[in-house]
Amino acid sequence: MSDSDGSGSVSKETGRPGRPKRTDARRNEKTLLDAAATVFVTSGVDAPVRDIAAEAGVGVGTIYRHFPTRADLIVAVYRHQVEACAGAGPALLESSATPHAALREWIGLFVDFLVTKHGLAGVLQSDNAGFETLHAYFLDRLVPVCSQLLDAAVASGEIRTDVEAYALMRGVGNLCVGADSDPRYDARPLVDLLVTGLRQPR
Repeated sequence: MSDSDGSGSVSKETGRPGRPKRTDARRNEKTLLDAAATVFVTSGVDAPVRDIAAEAGVGVGTIYRHFPTRADLIVAVYRHQVEACAGAGPALLESSATPHAALREWIGLFVDFLVTKHGLAGVLQSDNAGFETLHAYFLDRLVPVCSQLLDAAVASGEIRTDVEAYALMRGVGNLCVGADSDPRYDARPLVDLLVTGLRQPR
């Protein structure tokens, strides 16, 4: 029998950590990343680590144990948000009234992601290869999700057939340029017009 008390202590029989530690570690890391993302939205990526720790309800040392440098934390938040956006696509197709409605909501999440990744490019500017790798990861994860949503909307007869996922995402991205630095500019109404314009003419 394992002597694990639910906190991830090591089993005497297997010598391996128990499952609760792995589960808790994933949950704790998600809490940190969610807290960091929230702080980054309001204060940018240069926000004090103590603010992130306070948002997460942990000590500053906990942040540094998981993410030794600020760049580590920013990249982890970026990847975490990409994964959340990727996972939302299939979920929205299941729960939305129509594929077009799912596409519209997913594009809204994509916009939220684009306008809240404050300062990421600047932080990674000194490591161009690292930024390129991260951008490739972004495309590899999100373009197929957007394609799935577009294909479903095409199959339902709701939207035109000549729109590619990458082109749509680039168009949305171009509309979002500057939205994170100019409080007077809200890209969402224009993006909504773009998504509405995808509809098949009646």
